[in-house]
Amino acid sequence: MNVNLFAAETAPAPLVLVVEDEPQLMRLLRATLPTHGYRVAEASTGGDALISAQTRVPELVLLDLGLPDMDGTQVTRRIREWSGLPIIVISARGQERDKVDALDAGADDYLTKPFGTGELLARIRVALRHAARGGSGETVVETGDLRIDLEARVVCRRGEEVHLTRTQFRVLAVLARQAGKVVTHRQLLREVWGLSSLEDNHYLRIYMAQLRHKLEDDPARPRYLLTETGVGYRLRVE
Repeated sequence: MNVNLFAAETAPAPLVLVVEDEPQLMRLLRATLPTHGYRVAEASTGGDALISAQTRVPELVLLDLGLPDMDGTQVTRRIREWSGLPIIVISARGQERDKVDALDAGADDYLTKPFGTGELLARIRVALRHAARGGSGETVVETGDLRIDLEARVVCRRGEEVHLTRTQFRVLAVLARQAGKVVTHRQLLREVWGLSSLEDNHYLRIYMAQLRHKLEDDPARPRYLLTETGVGYRLRVE
């Protein structure tokens, strides 16, 4: 019997670099992630994380903020100097300022401990999909019954075009380009209104309310345009 020594190889499972100095959580992630199709690399300090990020070339980083040698926000900034790989911060710090600082430093998402395994896995999937889409030049974003054509500047809901003002579309476009990720207030204000309006959060509240009335079945309980309290907004990906 002939054996085909050159059978097609399957792509390796995505490598997740877990940067965590809490042994119990590290054990949990070490056991959980491989059962859901991920390989795991480990680091317990910021210095080790920076070395591993360059030598192991992971597809995604799970990063604790409270590391023994440096703050996770500093690690994020260092990685962002040379790489756009997805970074999800996992931390016991629940203060809004910590979330904003981590996201503004370049993190893609933020989970507060304790968190559910299902939620973590969902965030990982979204971050990996977003990273894969980032270099594709894709200009159409679809989620549920919404279709956002960024190039044609057309938004449809259940197949019907929805008229948006220029500013409403610009706000939605920023969220669509980062679909599934948290976009901070400062990021939105900078991209839509410029550097002179970085503290004018009331602009966002007004325009988000307008968008929800046009795009949501129940604006008071939005399905797509989600608020991350004190931090920013997220376009939910279904």
